[in-house]
Amino acid sequence: MEPTRSERGWLTVPNAVTVVRLALLPVFWWLLFRTGHRAEAAWLLGVLGATDWVDGYLARRLGQVSTVGKVLDPTADRILVVGGLLSVAAAHGVPWWFAGATLAREVIVSVVTVALAMGGAARIDVLWWGKVSTFALMTTFPLFLLTSNDGGRALATWQVVGRDICWVIGLGGLVLAWVVLGGYVRPARAAWRTGRAGRGSQ
Repeated sequence: MEPTRSERGWLTVPNAVTVVRLALLPVFWWLLFRTGHRAEAAWLLGVLGATDWVDGYLARRLGQVSTVGKVLDPTADRILVVGGLLSVAAAHGVPWWFAGATLAREVIVSVVTVALAMGGAARIDVLWWGKVSTFALMTTFPLFLLTSNDGGRALATWQVVGRDICWVIGLGGLVLAWVVLGGYVRPARAAWRTGRAGRGSQ
């Protein structure tokens, strides 16, 4: 009998894509901090952010949606966002307050997710607008890196213009991320009640 969508396990094409994306994060760090190839590092980070949708699309397209993938995909997104934003801030590509505001949101989401899981709550599906905010932030940080120079060198004209665009996308994505966080309150409560009801019926 063919396994159901929730029984696919972890050996799936979408999960492999997610793992590859995570494995490329150290390559990004190496390019940025060890080789000084700032532009190449920015492009790689941009690719990692732009491919955010690929694993989810493949899971649906190939019928390989799995419980592992549902946890691995958003977890990978958070690792890439946090790893990217801290690196770009450390490389003086973005102010620390912006990185801190983004990081604070990711920490809250992670803590709440773990707390719900430990409490036996039902799983909460990722909101579409949450994916949009993640994509916006993953787009912003590579652009911030690309439109900054190491050592305080003067910016080129295209970098000045690009940096203005960065702030529009970045602030929009950051505000949206916090708004979406509030949108998870009701689903979280429902998941908590459903999970507890399920355990009580056993």
